[in-house]
Amino acid sequence: MSEKKGVGDFVVAGGTPALAEILPVGQLYFPSWDRYEAAMRDIFDRRYYTNHGPLLERLEARLEERFSVRHAICVTNATVGLIMVAKAFFRDGKILLPGFTFVGTAQSVSIAGLEPVFCDVDASTHHITPDTLEAAFEGGVRALLGVNLWGGAVDFGAIDAYARSKNVPVFYDSAHGIGSQIGGKSLGGNGLAEVFSFHATKVLGSTEGGCICTNDDDLAALLRNMRCGYGMGRIVEVPVTTNGRMSEAQAAIALMSLDDLDEHIARNQRLATAYEEELGDIPGFSVCKPTGVDSTNRQYFVCEIDDRVLKLTRDEMAKILKAENIYARRYFFPGVHRSVPYRSEFPQYLDRLPTTDALCSKLLQLPIGALVTEEHVRKIGNVVREASRNAEGLRKHLR
Repeated sequence: MSEKKGVGDFVVAGGTPALAEILPVGQLYFPSWDRYEAAMRDIFDRRYYTNHGPLLERLEARLEERFSVRHAICVTNATVGLIMVAKAFFRDGKILLPGFTFVGTAQSVSIAGLEPVFCDVDASTHHITPDTLEAAFEGGVRALLGVNLWGGAVDFGAIDAYARSKNVPVFYDSAHGIGSQIGGKSLGGNGLAEVFSFHATKVLGSTEGGCICTNDDDLAALLRNMRCGYGMGRIVEVPVTTNGRMSEAQAAIALMSLDDLDEHIARNQRLATAYEEELGDIPGFSVCKPTGVDSTNRQYFVCEIDDRVLKLTRDEMAKILKAENIYARRYFFPGVHRSVPYRSEFPQYLDRLPTTDALCSKLLQLPIGALVTEEHVRKIGNVVREASRNAEGLRKHLR
């Protein structure tokens, strides 16, 4: 591995990579092989592989306790969860949501047969606010879909008050929010529902999966009956059924990840602190700390690049890091309003979300999670610092 001291030390100029192996973005926390093997053998011995099995029941009960909610309904992934919530309440109409989010958030609205209406976000928090919602609110909006980013959260009180003023409900995509807390209480009980992701890139992973948390008994009954092709729990009439069941294998991995969650969060927080010490004094390179929570999972480590000061664009820095085997990610890019198919189906939003467009050109996600060590953080800090010091010389090699 190579320490950077000048232009010639960088791979783009013919040098040796800072890291010997690729360091990906994503949490990638998995149980040890012996724990995994024992859990899979247990499943195969019982020959109960899916369909609301005993491991899933145990997982839902533990999530309800962890999130302090009445109901946690596990599903095959978070996007399916968002589709189910949208479809449970609405047959038609519009859903107002931020353009600054993962494309699956908007796709869930479209797949549910509803029309997305895109709003901008606050430049400092990256979240929706009553002001950004009001600027985009229009006739036919049936609900608000908030997104909680980076292990942080929206101002729930302000958003709930705004929703009441418009007489519309609000639900949340909290894919990034597992384990983050406000006043000692985990996210999970806000709005009609909060949907969490258990993808491998999340701090609590089941390789794939998610859950819907709600305190609404009637919504929970709808969701449990929508999740598969027959009734589950209290039987109610549903608008549609989905193949949204979580398997026993997913539930087993999620249970082990839940056992380790506090340890994983503590590790992330140590790594984030190390990053802040390494990167905090680099002009034009700012750390975006999660907002709106008292305690964060540090699910993501996101930075904002001011190319006027750093003399390198976000994309140029990402290219330099990738050459050094550091797979930083442009997050989000592009904004959903500029993604297929929304850029052609709803062109009216292309020039309405200036903050989203700016963030999509400036934000960079650095690796954090199971595969990252404090030595990696030191190496990454060295690459970023020396790249900023040698920006003019490096740009010649990026053309």
